[in-house]
Amino acid sequence: MSIDWLQRAVVQAAGLHPYVPGKPVEQLLREKGLSEATKLASNENPYGPSPKAIVAMQRAAAEVHRYPDGNATQLKQVLAARHQVGSDQLLPGNGSNEVLEILIHAFAGAGDKVVFSQRGFIVYALVAQAAGAVPVPVPEADGLSHDLEAMAKAVDAHTKVVCVANPNNPTGTLHGQDALQRFLDALPREVLVIIDEAYYEYVADVLGDSWHRLEHPGLVICRTFSKAYGLAGCRIGYAIADAGIVAVANRFRAPFNVSLPAMAAAIAALDDDAWVMDRVLACQRQRQRLEQQFSTWGVLGGESHGNFVLLRHPDAGRILHMLEDQGIIPRPLAPYGMADFLHVSVGTEAENSRCLEALAEILNEVG
Repeated sequence: MSIDWLQRAVVQAAGLHPYVPGKPVEQLLREKGLSEATKLASNENPYGPSPKAIVAMQRAAAEVHRYPDGNATQLKQVLAARHQVGSDQLLPGNGSNEVLEILIHAFAGAGDKVVFSQRGFIVYALVAQAAGAVPVPVPEADGLSHDLEAMAKAVDAHTKVVCVANPNNPTGTLHGQDALQRFLDALPREVLVIIDEAYYEYVADVLGDSWHRLEHPGLVICRTFSKAYGLAGCRIGYAIADAGIVAVANRFRAPFNVSLPAMAAAIAALDDDAWVMDRVLACQRQRQRLEQQFSTWGVLGGESHGNFVLLRHPDAGRILHMLEDQGIIPRPLAPYGMADFLHVSVGTEAENSRCLEALAEILNEVG
């Protein structure tokens, strides 16, 4: 049997690279022969989901022999009331990652361009390539923050999608609404502009309501339940956009792309704001603690507005391996061209103490 078709597929996929997630705890335990480890690599909520969400998932488990509502009607109704939009303006997804994939595939194809910050979320580039579009990474003026002016200048007649992560992952930088609106005003009206707000809850009091404050006909706001809501394992996110944009995107959305337990958990989590905000405040206190200590040691890579901090050191790769030897899993940022940075998620007080104790020893050794 000829395998030419397989060889052709290999050639076509040669330029594509899968997303590399943070190293799982189980993998590190096997590699190092350890009995326990702390994962501080994927910006998860270390406190877990709301108790209401857990109960909702347990109840939903009894119905998983049935397909979920493919339209996610109840979830859309709850989100529509919260955001004061129509249900037809909501696009649910298997995590905001899938929402991004749906939108880029729907609006950018072969020969089209997708503009994003060079050190923005790496999935923008991966999905653009997979869609056959041309990724257009724009360097940051300071190495960390989106250069919005340069991004606007990079947009041309072939640009179909522009992506802005705010706060940005992995650098933690934040743009205010005034700066974002000036950016939107500089863009063509027919371009889709995705504002990726995966870490919105950590800056809600500073950023405000983006959907009702920003104006552009192609505006899309993406949110997720994976971070502050503690539902990363459920995989559920959504986008808010004009009903026409959502109608087009729905043509690319897989049937039943959000599971029954995930929808039940998300609805319950939205009904427990006090729990979520209490954990957000706890995270902010611990983030400040980590940043202050990193600053004291001279290894703080920059101010963060997410649930993670940046460590910068010439021997970041060596520090990574030494932390892993002690059962601490940070995230290397070499794939972003930031080989001297490590990305450290904010954990619980005990997890952060363990990380800082290990780092104190390591930095004393490496200098």
